[in-house]
This record gives sequence, structure tokens and C-alpha cells, in this order.
Amino acid sequence: MPRVSRRAPASALFPDSVIVETTNFRVAQDWEIPIPAFYIVSSVQARRSIIDFNDSEIIELINLQRVVRRGMKEVLGISDVYFFQNEDSAHGFHIWMFPRHKWMDEKFGRKIESVRSIMDYAVQHMNNKNVSEQINESNHKMKSYLSGEG
Repeated sequence: MPRVSRRAPASALFPDSVIVETTNFRVAQDWEIPIPAFYIVSSVQARRSIIDFNDSEIIELINLQRVVRRGMKEVLGISDVYFFQNEDSAHGFHIWMFPRHKWMDEKFGRKIESVRSIMDYAVQHMNNKNVSEQINESNHKMKSYLSGEG
């Protein structure tokens, strides 16, 4: 299969936010939603569904998710994360690792339905220097952790 370019769109807030890349997968800050540690796991190859991966790729995927999730907890102090994967995306295979920050629970509750409201709120109210600095700091900490330095 041909390699898929996963370049950030012109509208991206965080175009250089890859925290780790393997042979088959890339983990990066969501390009357009300003929420610290909202990571997207995407396939390097053109894939649509989890059923499109072979056994070794699936093992790599789950191990990558586990190590990133462990870093989110140990390094960033994030207790809970929601995982989402949909198969009708124009962006190809990807999994959202959506962090549950305390402010989210206080403002929106803990139901799954709150995710869209949180994302809308972040786009409207969190696109600022302070949040960008928090995102850059989180990404730096995660890169260090994932490279074995942290």
C-alpha cells in the first residue's frame, strides 16, 4: 500500500506535534483541538479499519497505546482517557486518546455525550497562549518519556 501523507492542514494549531512515530504508527497532538494531551494514533500506511492490520501490527498498536497511556498517567497525571476509533473518517485509520481533565468533569460531567461539547468549548475558548504552552509542555514531557529520557 502507498504511504499516506499525514501533513497537518493549513488550519492546524499544532502542526509539529508528533510525540512518537514507529514503523507503522504515529502519535501526535490533535491538530485542531486545543486540549493538552489529546493524542491521535494514526496509521502510517493507508488503512481504514482495525481489520486491515496484520497480527504483528495489531500487537504494535496496542503496545503503543499502552505505553502512551502509561505516560499520560505517570508523566501528565491524567487518570482517565476515552479511546475512540471510527471507520468512516476521511482521514483514514486513527484512534483518539481523549484525556479527561478535571475541568471537563466539573464543567461538562463524565458522560460520553460530553466529548463533543468539550471539543467545541476548547475550540471556542482555549485557543490561547496559555493553553498552547500547556500543550507544548505536555508534548515535550511525553516525548522525553517515550524516548526513555523521562
